Amino acid sequence: MKGRRVKGEGLVNNSLGNSCLSRNIVVNFWFSVVLYQGMPEREKMFSTKARATKLLIGVVVGLIIFKVVVGWLTGSISILAQAADSLLDLFAGIITFSAIRFAAKPADTEHQYGHGKVEDIAGASQGILIFIAGGLIIYSSIHRIIEIERYSIQLADAGIGVMAVSIVVSIFLSRHLLRVSRTTGSVALEANARNIATDVYSTSAVLVGLAIVRITKLNIIDPIIAIGVAIYILKVAVDTIRKPISGLLDEKLPPSQQAIIDACLVKHSPGVVGFHALRTRRAGSQYYIDLHLVMAKDIHLEQAHQICDQIEMEIVNKLSEASVTIHAEPCNDECEQCYIICSKRQIK
Repeated sequence: MKGRRVKGEGLVNNSLGNSCLSRNIVVNFWFSVVLYQGMPEREKMFSTKARATKLLIGVVVGLIIFKVVVGWLTGSISILAQAADSLLDLFAGIITFSAIRFAAKPADTEHQYGHGKVEDIAGASQGILIFIAGGLIIYSSIHRIIEIERYSIQLADAGIGVMAVSIVVSIFLSRHLLRVSRTTGSVALEANARNIATDVYSTSAVLVGLAIVRITKLNIIDPIIAIGVAIYILKVAVDTIRKPISGLLDEKLPPSQQAIIDACLVKHSPGVVGFHALRTRRAGSQYYIDLHLVMAKDIHLEQAHQICDQIEMEIVNKLSEASVTIHAEPCNDECEQCYIICSKRQIK
């Protein structure tokens, strides 16, 4: 009949509204992700360090807005913890963008080895920010557990939808950033890529926690999940700091890159007796290599210079942004240990 109100109509409408909200959030975000991934030219647009960082900042801003809104609507501390983590991702992205621009400046009279270590400083700063975020999440979660009776989770469906979309976006974004970081050798961008990748695991934990809360109505699960996420974030912080610190302390290049250098040196066996005093270090995406190259005693200076130039070019072609310094020196007349044919050692 006209004007008749069905009992429980408000509850039904609220439930439908919640489902529609979750569905709309997921559909809109999913459409954006699929649209971006389906356009190869867009991927090329963001293939440089600076443009990849701009992409990072834009995506993270969008995630922060949705997480904050849904976290406030649901009252979920685990979603707000995710928003805080994304906010730190934004700060890290801004730091990376500034560091990459500064590190790209050429060497000058006061910085004769360039500005590459700015990237290492940025990477270490990101690790510190991540660590602080983990500590704040643990503090807030413990406070929520102590006063659990005052809190309850609302609109769990919306929270589940946003977390699902966040997982998909983070997967695509982290893969793209990691690919660009490997191509360009950017330590700061790699730190961002690994930071975003950890969001996939932490967000998955939040999603599972919200699903359990929705089914069981046990609100205490939410802060417990948040603590678990925070512990994982602390581990990521330590891992993120480790590589930049090794760069700041001038740690030698990893074995894979050392092997590339050795292979370039061995190729020039005619005229080259051997090498020693090989030293390597990294500053951001730049590599610095110096060594002593032992040559046959009767080799001409011009020929020695050509061999050094060839070795330098080959190393630079294999390790982009490498600076190679070679000190050439004559052999020490230990012919019994030498395989080079020269005027002092003829084939009999």
